[in-house]
Amino acid sequence: MIIRKAQIEDMKSVLELIQELATFEKEPNAVVVTVDDLIRDGFGDHPLFYCFVSEIEQEIVGMALYYYRYSTWKGKTIHLEDLIVKEKMRGSGLGFALYSKIIEQGKKDNVRRIEWAVLDWNTTAIDFYEKSGAKVLKDWYVAQMDENGINQFIEKNIKP
Repeated sequence: MIIRKAQIEDMKSVLELIQELATFEKEPNAVVVTVDDLIRDGFGDHPLFYCFVSEIEQEIVGMALYYYRYSTWKGKTIHLEDLIVKEKMRGSGLGFALYSKIIEQGKKDNVRRIEWAVLDWNTTAIDFYEKSGAKVLKDWYVAQMDENGINQFIEKNIKP
C-alpha cells in the first residue's frame, strides 16, 4: 500500500471514490462535481483542496481530501472533507492509514484542530473516531445552503 499526494491524473479515480461515498450515504445523484472541476480546483497556484490517495498495485483504493480553514478561536485548522475507502478494502487498515496521514499533516502544519462531519447513523465511523481520541460533538448542527437556497436568498434579499 502506498499513500501519496494526489496528482492530476488521479482525479478520475478520486471522482469515482466520491461517487461511491455518495451512494453509501444514500445520495447517489447528489454529486455534480466533475473531473475538470477537481483538476481546476485542486491544482495550480492557489488550490482549494489537497488530497492524499492510497493505491495498491497501481489501483487507487482510497483517498482523503482536505482543506484549510480558519477558526476565530483556534486559528488555522484542517477540514477533512472526505475519507473514502473502496468497499472491497474496508477493514484492511487503509482507512486508518489515510486518517493517520491527515493527522500527521495537521501536526506538520501546526494546526490547532482537525475537523470533519460524520452522519449520525454511521456508528462504525463514530466508534472508530472516538476510539482514536476524537470528540464527536452531539450538540452542534451543520447548517448548509445549497445552490437553490443561495439563488432564492439573492432574489429575495439582495437588490440589484
